[in-house]
Amino acid sequence: MILSDGTIRELMSKNELEISPVTDAQIQPASVDCTLGTHFLKVDDSERTHLDFDGEIKYTDIESERIVIAPQSFLLATTNEYIKLPNHITAFVEGRSSIGRMGLFIQNAGWVDAGFEGRITLELFNANSLPIVLSSGRRICQLVFCLMDKTSERPYRGKYYKQSQSVGSFIRNDYELSQK
Repeated sequence: MILSDGTIRELMSKNELEISPVTDAQIQPASVDCTLGTHFLKVDDSERTHLDFDGEIKYTDIESERIVIAPQSFLLATTNEYIKLPNHITAFVEGRSSIGRMGLFIQNAGWVDAGFEGRITLELFNANSLPIVLSSGRRICQLVFCLMDKTSERPYRGKYYKQSQSVGSFIRNDYELSQK
């Protein structure tokens, strides 16, 4: 079940769902808008010819109120909002339609597990033929919250738990590697 604005406000007033900072204007009928933070990561392609699942990926760290994402290029960003999901609520991260219509694709693998805490790292891709200027504080995506049928038996405590800024891929730490 997708949570309504009233339920979101109620859960926030009880501190069961935490989103900070957040204004009432960010709460939509069935979602909460999140704003762009000031921390970005760009894959450092100066030392590599390719990326793979086993190697460490190096990133260029960027702290800025404004950034330009070049055409056909990829960038990691973070939300200003720090969220804390209870163990019985999960969330989808969706790009805003107005931004998608500019050719900016926003993703975070689309899903936030129950029990997650931290800022959301967003994967941004400029599919346009022109650069796109991004400014911190602008609404960039929305969180759609869903009530689970039961409380999670194993809430999220994975490799991105409590992240406070953009975090690059830790795929090299996936559990299946320890099983080899």
